Amino acid sequence: MNTSPLESLRLFSFSGVQMRTFHLTWMTFFLCFFGWFGLAPLMPTIRADLGLTKAQVGNTIIAAVSMTIFARLLMGWLCDVWGPRKSYTLLLVVGAVPVMGVGLAHDYTSFLLFRLGIGVIGASFVVTQYHTSVMFAPAIKGTANAVAGGWGNLGGGVTNMVMPLIFAGIVGAGYTPHAAWRIAMVVPGTAMLLMAFLYYRFTKDTPAGNLEDLPAKKAVKKSGGFRTISADIRVWALFLAYAASFGMEITFDGVAALHFVDTFGLSQASAGFWAGIFGFMNLFARALGGVAADKVSVRYGMRGKGVLLAVLLLLEGLGLLLFAQAGNLTAAIVSMLTFALFLKMANGGNYAIVPFVNPSSVGWISGIVGAGGNLGGVLMGFLFKSESLTYADAFRYIGFAIAGIALFCFFVNFSGKTESVEETVLA
Repeated sequence: MNTSPLESLRLFSFSGVQMRTFHLTWMTFFLCFFGWFGLAPLMPTIRADLGLTKAQVGNTIIAAVSMTIFARLLMGWLCDVWGPRKSYTLLLVVGAVPVMGVGLAHDYTSFLLFRLGIGVIGASFVVTQYHTSVMFAPAIKGTANAVAGGWGNLGGGVTNMVMPLIFAGIVGAGYTPHAAWRIAMVVPGTAMLLMAFLYYRFTKDTPAGNLEDLPAKKAVKKSGGFRTISADIRVWALFLAYAASFGMEITFDGVAALHFVDTFGLSQASAGFWAGIFGFMNLFARALGGVAADKVSVRYGMRGKGVLLAVLLLLEGLGLLLFAQAGNLTAAIVSMLTFALFLKMANGGNYAIVPFVNPSSVGWISGIVGAGGNLGGVLMGFLFKSESLTYADAFRYIGFAIAGIALFCFFVNFSGKTESVEETVLA
């Protein structure tokens, strides 16, 4: 049995703990999106059912991503000290409760509280990236992380397409819309509980086994902890970059269907389809960013990865500005696909850098950078809840902000001192 990180990514293989873990972690992350954003494509119905105002809808969008900030920090720490296998299992079981319980919401306040609870599921990303980083060798980490993250994020697009169909099927079975959206959320909650069992049963913390079986590994000296990490400008540059890319992604997942309904007069199902196309870009775009970063690194090192990330963010910002001023559906779709490509490539490029900033604290750094993505989503959410701004206005302001973050990242040197990846606690 191979107990070392893999040197290659064998996408069609399930043999060995490394590839088995790779496939289970992206599949789990994929299904988590059904719980995390399953309500988003149903919001036109929920808005009418609960009588929500634009500001209240905005608050629920913020709630869905704000709790994730704290959950990602906690999961990053738990992965370092408890291991990703137990951490993911716990997250899935705890997260399934508000997903299935949201059907009990009867007004704005109770719905908001359930959305807040559902937000913990977003921490699934940190475990996914951490676990993939552990299973693969340095030369392939960027690609492996990007493919796992991208295929998992694909769940955001599939959710926008599938949840309206589940809702329609329940209505077709004779239930009212009031009951149908509530029943629909039982589906992702049940899937999360199933994945909790599979993850605990069929994955390991490391290629060599679980943490509790590796006492010698836990004795390896770790880095200076959170104080050392928080003093590293590279961590905060990646934090801002992820706020600009993933923050926009989860914000768009939350508002896209409503934007297409309100701006272009689409039906809930049609709006969900086009919002889903945005998510479907993760099938290849995030992986493309990780592959590009690994290729650039061969010749230009970490500095090259940083420049690539800055360029991708700039192109994302420019594409978002085009989307903001789209005057018809065709222009909106074309510009959406443009900024989505660079946004998702930037996601992949970011986490091609994360494992190398301080390899013995990958969990902490993954959690901090991941939390940055959600903080970006929270701040963007305040723009979309404003009664004085249209959704187009909000997209425009965000586009300019992303361009500014791109400029900042360009001047950050990501080539600082790093430890050998083989010296990490989980190597």
